[in-house]
Amino acid sequence: MLDAWDDEANQRYDLTDAMDALRTALAGKPTRRPARPRPPRQGTKLLTVVALLKQPGGTTVAQVCEATGWTKDTVRGFFVGLKKKGIRVEAVEKVRSVGPNRAGGRGSYTIYRVAEAGDA
Repeated sequence: MLDAWDDEANQRYDLTDAMDALRTALAGKPTRRPARPRPPRQGTKLLTVVALLKQPGGTTVAQVCEATGWTKDTVRGFFVGLKKKGIRVEAVEKVRSVGPNRAGGRGSYTIYRVAEAGDA
């Protein structure tokens, strides 16, 4: 296919002819079947995080950080990315420690879990 583009003799043709030749060549190719989703490999961090999220009490970002070695920002980003895989994460409980100036203290945390199918 690239030979047709690079061929000196074919340079006299305009772009429309070249695009038509390309479309004709590609029309004969079989279309790929969409791949069915593969199950995750055993022992991956994805399985570790999902197992933590499926616990009855849920999990915190700190617990996921400890289990995976990730930073807090990476864990939160991973939670957002799970939505693309069809796994929705929800905040079950937010525990806030109030500091001296009424701001969040160091003991604040949020408990997350996998949302049930019926939850919106």
